[in-house]
Amino acid sequence: MEFKYGEKEEKLRTEIREFVKAEMPPHFIGKQFEDETSAEGWAFSMSMSKKLAEKGWLTMSWPEEFGGMGASHWERVVFSEEASYWGIPGLGMGISGTAWVGPSLMLFGTREQQEKYIPPIAAGEPDGIWCTGYSEPDAGSDMAAMQTTAIRDGDEYVINGQKVWTSCAHWARWLWLACRTNPDAPKKHQGLSLIIVDMQSEGLTVRPLENYVGGHVFNELFFKDLRVPVENLVGVENAGWSQLMTALSFERGTAVGTTAAARRMLDELVIYTKATGQIKQPQVRQKLAELAIDIQAARLMANEAVWKTVQGQTVIHEPSRDKANGDILQEKLGRIGSDIIGVYSQMDLGLEDNRWSRLKGAFEHLYHYNIGFAIAAGTTDTQRNIVGQFGLQLPRAY
Repeated sequence: MEFKYGEKEEKLRTEIREFVKAEMPPHFIGKQFEDETSAEGWAFSMSMSKKLAEKGWLTMSWPEEFGGMGASHWERVVFSEEASYWGIPGLGMGISGTAWVGPSLMLFGTREQQEKYIPPIAAGEPDGIWCTGYSEPDAGSDMAAMQTTAIRDGDEYVINGQKVWTSCAHWARWLWLACRTNPDAPKKHQGLSLIIVDMQSEGLTVRPLENYVGGHVFNELFFKDLRVPVENLVGVENAGWSQLMTALSFERGTAVGTTAAARRMLDELVIYTKATGQIKQPQVRQKLAELAIDIQAARLMANEAVWKTVQGQTVIHEPSRDKANGDILQEKLGRIGSDIIGVYSQMDLGLEDNRWSRLKGAFEHLYHYNIGFAIAAGTTDTQRNIVGQFGLQLPRAY
């Protein structure tokens, strides 16, 4: 199968590339998440987010009534490919708002919630930055096991519990919180709700979780008798599981960008091997060829999922399939790239101006950070289970 784009989509691709040349530092590669862990990097990402919003690209696929452009699925694919290939900052830091909070509020939110929370997201403003509270110490891939509670007390919910691995909570203005509003529900996936929490609320403690290479993306959240008004409930109380699954489908549908980012890394690696002469080695060419095949296969499957959506088909297991493929692809890319570069691949990202650094430390970054990427939004094995159950119709083992 071969996917081709029309004149409108290719015009958009050209516009994005011109934007990259005009607004981004030269040779910016593979450092989006690392840059956004520092105050300076976050400020640059926010400035880029604002510029993207001014061009209408930040939420281009949203309906016009919510500040979007009403762009087609294929225009969104082109933007995702180009933005990921060039590593445009300002997308990852606000992805909770643009990718699933905004779309979920359009489906389940009240008119008041839509009017209050959606415009700042579309405008790329600080008040439009969200973080997502799903995972807990004992509830990761099995999200129905979450224990954080929100018990109604008059016109308020009183929240107690803990969340973990909350990306960008130290920067976010709002929290998209999944919690248990009925602890006595007979089944664990029942009695759950989605609630909006002000990150400046009394009773909320944010504790940083630095990873083992010194990056600070994740955080722990602790709730102690935190009160939020009842109007912060999204949708129907105790019916949050279906809403949560919808939000997760938005979150996992990012494979187009993943494959484009991998393609950029491969292109840089090919240039590097040509410059060093390693391209003459048969085993190096073989590894590069394998990566090229894997990337193209992943891109075709991601496009197939979009094509099915355009045709009006229901997409269930495809996002999980593509998420698993992307995780495996990034792990392989980081490993092979590090092998080819050799000991120089161990140079830290902060030493990019050091004469020993190679490709701005991008493969060192990918090699170490992929462990977190493969867990975020559901582990690879969890995605495979979804594919097995809904794609291959295999029986559940429990």
